[in-house]
Amino acid sequence: MAQENRVAEFCCASLLAIFGVTLFLSGCNRVQTTEAPPPPTVEVVEVIRKDVPLYSEWTASTDGLVNATIRAQVQGLLIKRDYTEGDFVRAGQVLFEIDPRTFQAALEQAKAQLAEQKARWETVKANLERIKPLVEQRAVSRKDFDDAVGAEAGTHAAVTAAQAVVDKVQLDLGFTKIISPIDGIAGIAKAQLGNLVGPGSVEELTMVSTVDPIKVYILMSEQEYLKNVQNSRGHGQQMPLELILADGKVHPHTGFFAFADRQVDVKTGTIKVAALFPNPGNVIRPGQFARVRAQTAIKKDALLVPQRAIMELQAGYQVAVVGSDSKVAIRPVKVAEKVDGLWVVDAGVKPGEQVIAEGLQKVKQGMVVVTKPFVPKAGSGPEIKSKAAPEATANPGPLPVPDKTGRR
Repeated sequence: MAQENRVAEFCCASLLAIFGVTLFLSGCNRVQTTEAPPPPTVEVVEVIRKDVPLYSEWTASTDGLVNATIRAQVQGLLIKRDYTEGDFVRAGQVLFEIDPRTFQAALEQAKAQLAEQKARWETVKANLERIKPLVEQRAVSRKDFDDAVGAEAGTHAAVTAAQAVVDKVQLDLGFTKIISPIDGIAGIAKAQLGNLVGPGSVEELTMVSTVDPIKVYILMSEQEYLKNVQNSRGHGQQMPLELILADGKVHPHTGFFAFADRQVDVKTGTIKVAALFPNPGNVIRPGQFARVRAQTAIKKDALLVPQRAIMELQAGYQVAVVGSDSKVAIRPVKVAEKVDGLWVVDAGVKPGEQVIAEGLQKVKQGMVVVTKPFVPKAGSGPEIKSKAAPEATANPGPLPVPDKTGRR
């Protein structure tokens, strides 16, 4: 009986030992699963303060300074094109030629008629000279003398009319060579060789445009127009303009406002304003779309943060600020203008504070973070040099794991 009791006690002790080991291992697992993850690493940038130029920008379209429409002034067959399409041409350069043979024949005929009238005039003048002394001697009647004077005046008028015909035909013959009236870029020919062209043709032969300087048209609101006029007068000089082309590049030459249209469009409340930009090499052509930008003011002591540091929500805008204790504070901010990849903040941050520019999606209010300086990638925008906040010192680290004895 005593032996059975000892066996029962041994079994109970073994079960208790096994149960204790199980509880110990279960406790170890629970401790390990409650280890806190390390704080996230974020990139921060310092809020800077500086004077910021403010710009106005308008959509624009380019046009030639002078656009000459080239048409035929006489009717005839187009037999030659003397220029290369798209090339620069000089004033007086021949662009097209019309068959001149009809006009040459007309000129010869007009010259012959002129010679005939001159011969008649010479005969009548000689006759008048003979009659003049006879009138004084009363050898001829006064009527004969008056008839001779009238004949001389009539033949002289006929000579003048014949000369005018010669001049007209000579001019028409000259118009068979169609020349450029200006220096500029010649467009694509719209008439083909062999076409019958003339003043009645609906379509022009081509166009020539002076593109240096290039003219740029802007549609400006009435308020902007008045403001810019006042700013230009206040500076005592014309406002320099930048031209941003369709590929996003800025034209290397600045321009100036040239003139405004005579009236504001009452339907749209806008006025057409023209600006001129130097265009060496004739790179910019009429019909291009562009943007014109002008510095209109300077904002003193503006606070700037990268655009990527601003979180845009339906209710407004927020930034994540990292304090000296390495904790994150989510703040609403009031934003203003965008300038060269930066956002002007009117309220919500202070100069020198650190805002998160990379890693916003990993942080929450009050979270402890590890910081490092924000380094923008190539082509991602301007760089703000800043001092990163010191790495978080409040990191509690992972929870200690109990040893085999169960102590921590």
